[in-house]
Amino acid sequence: MTGNALGREIPDRIGSRKAIPFGGAFAKTPTGTKAPRPQKAAAQHEDKVLPTIEAAIEACGLSNGMTISFHHSFREGDRVINLVLDACARMGLKDLRICPTALFGVHEPIVGHIESGVVSRIEGSMNGPVGAFISKGGKLSEPAVLRSHGGRWRAIEAGAMEIDVAFIAAPQADPYGNATGIRGKTPCGPISFQAVDAQYARKTVVVTNDLAPYPVFPMEIQQGWTDYVVVVDEIGDPASIASGTLQLTNSPTNLLIARLTVEAVKASGYFKDGFSFQGGAGGMSLAATKFLGDEMEKAKIVGSFGMGGGTKMLVDMLRRGQIRAILDGQAFDLDAIASLREDPAHLMMDPGLYANYDSRGCSTYKLDAAFLGATEVDLDFNVNVNTHSDGQLLHGIGGHQDVAAGAAMTMITLPALRGRIPPIVERVTTVTTPGEVIDVIVTERGIAVNPRRGDLLERFRAAGLPVRELADIKRDADRYIQPVRRPVFGDEVIAAIEWRDGTVIDVVRKVEEWQ
Repeated sequence: MTGNALGREIPDRIGSRKAIPFGGAFAKTPTGTKAPRPQKAAAQHEDKVLPTIEAAIEACGLSNGMTISFHHSFREGDRVINLVLDACARMGLKDLRICPTALFGVHEPIVGHIESGVVSRIEGSMNGPVGAFISKGGKLSEPAVLRSHGGRWRAIEAGAMEIDVAFIAAPQADPYGNATGIRGKTPCGPISFQAVDAQYARKTVVVTNDLAPYPVFPMEIQQGWTDYVVVVDEIGDPASIASGTLQLTNSPTNLLIARLTVEAVKASGYFKDGFSFQGGAGGMSLAATKFLGDEMEKAKIVGSFGMGGGTKMLVDMLRRGQIRAILDGQAFDLDAIASLREDPAHLMMDPGLYANYDSRGCSTYKLDAAFLGATEVDLDFNVNVNTHSDGQLLHGIGGHQDVAAGAAMTMITLPALRGRIPPIVERVTTVTTPGEVIDVIVTERGIAVNPRRGDLLERFRAAGLPVRELADIKRDADRYIQPVRRPVFGDEVIAAIEWRDGTVIDVVRKVEEWQ
């Protein structure tokens, strides 16, 4: 065991890999070169279209112990992950490692594939039942590995995550393998999360329900990366991209937090022409984005860009001329998908452009302000978004680390009380994002400023904002909490949380009991 820069005990090895402890948000300097990409060539008139998923699996030479990957742009509406894994099971494949960009409730059938031995390893964010299964003792042959969006892109380019076959759900594709997510029968928004998979995987299979004449565009996935194309009846349901968490909040507490967040932005010194922000897609973040737009209109401020997850809220701001552009990595609602087709200033970006630590520049580094959520925060401003207070692994990282590290002012919005469970704790259950990149925590009981940011503290006080010490907000809230059953962790590591540079910021251990 080795203590990392946050004092978290990190095993020397995570499964078959040596673990490098987290040393600080920007402590690691990239060295060396990117991993080699496989050579791919096509005969002049090669037919890439295959009749079934099984035929593609056979053509790719997928065998026991190999690694396959997927994207999550359909979110709860995805069909392709289950479709492919069911085909693998029918063909008798075992010990597969899956590397999805994220898993959701719709992927609960993966639990059965773990139990039967079809899937033995997971490297990718787990939201919901798969994470719960692993937390409760569901066995993988190695601990799961969770990465941010930018961290996943970096890992593939660096060769830390090698992919044998990438299966890409494409709402529209042509027979030569060009594919897009914003056109077709069931558009889901950008699919460029998997562009790096398509380039570095040994084989790439585009799975579509809309085979269109050549050329399909925009070419998010290019013909030169694609080995095979398979046409199926269904790849996903766009109506399930949005979920309850993507609706504007109507909670008085959350609306108060959203308003305080915007007041803090106005007082920060960043609120001026050319202002840039990332708003998030939770109900509280959506409310903050709406209130921010109202204030920008009053002040006649035009922002340089809004970043997403595209939402109707951002699209409305673009069309009203309040921001010059949207940089969009994934669509969170159908309005955003339509805007990607219709609005020239609504731009698609892949996670490499967005947040790759091993690059000469991330779009997140150009952000002035960002509104992010949390499961827990602690008195050192560390943030947990992966586990609940009961220790259960139920959420992925998404872009949390990437945005927090990049924005000039990162704001965590959360209630001081969540029911009678305290989200402000002495020490977070799991560290996802370190306190050194968190600037402000906004609650309904006051605004806490990281001691590193004395400039913001002075501005907020001058503006008459309710600034308080985080410890005081915690003491205030603790008067109303009920006793919470705390997890007792064993020694077994079930998941590793990587920082965006590939170092290990924390691990998740199996819960043995509660006290």
